[in-house]
Amino acid sequence: MTRLRQSLDSARAQNRLAFLPFLAGGYPDRTTFIETLKQIAAAGADAVEIGFPFSDPIADGPVIQAAFADTLSRGFRVADLFAAIGEARQSIQTPLVAMVSYSVVFRYGVDHFLADGKAVGLDAILIPDLPPPEAQTVCVKIRIAGLDTVLLVAPTTSAARRTEIAKLCSGFVYYLSVSGITGAREALPADLQQNVIGLKSIVDVPVCVGFGLHKPEQMQQLKTIADGAIVGSAIVKLMNSHRGKTPKEIADVVASYCREMICAGRSD
Repeated sequence: MTRLRQSLDSARAQNRLAFLPFLAGGYPDRTTFIETLKQIAAAGADAVEIGFPFSDPIADGPVIQAAFADTLSRGFRVADLFAAIGEARQSIQTPLVAMVSYSVVFRYGVDHFLADGKAVGLDAILIPDLPPPEAQTVCVKIRIAGLDTVLLVAPTTSAARRTEIAKLCSGFVYYLSVSGITGAREALPADLQQNVIGLKSIVDVPVCVGFGLHKPEQMQQLKTIADGAIVGSAIVKLMNSHRGKTPKEIADVVASYCREMICAGRSD
């Protein structure tokens, strides 16, 4: 079993909601990114999703897209992010999931990207803009490279399509709590429980929910429904609000927030 599946299955065995924070790769700078990655791993994150900066939004809301734009404006590129991940990996064992546009992977070279990703310690690849059947060939390559596959399922995805997507996932299925873009929402959708339970009935991998999550109360609601929660925009926004502070100070703030969310996902 892969490191990612072991981590998610361990959380499930402990009857708690796995927590998967998202970091914008290289943001707000290389040193802070690495320090924050280390600190949230130490805080108990079950896996960390790392967004590879991309100039054209796919489903990223304004907070994450602004972070990507800022990082790209500094000349930070794929090779730089791989090097930063490799440096952090030397001191952490937490599973790392790359969220990356297929345009980035294609330009870098699919086989080259997967080989370099595996070499620096990535555990899984999520390509949000490569749906099946086109995704099938790439997913095979990802698995051959020794990495897990993660694909997205939206509330609007048909039942037949959900089954097709689920068959391609080896790490977990990423369920979007809402259709649209990333960003904090005040309440979870009314149909979330029904959709997640339905999805779990047709998959044999964990189901993690993302988009809109940012409050401990939402973690508490999700812990009886999903296997994991993915939180992104809230973390990037938190880091941005503390710009000007030292890398350690920023990392400490994010780690504290992550610990609060992790605690909220534990069973009473």
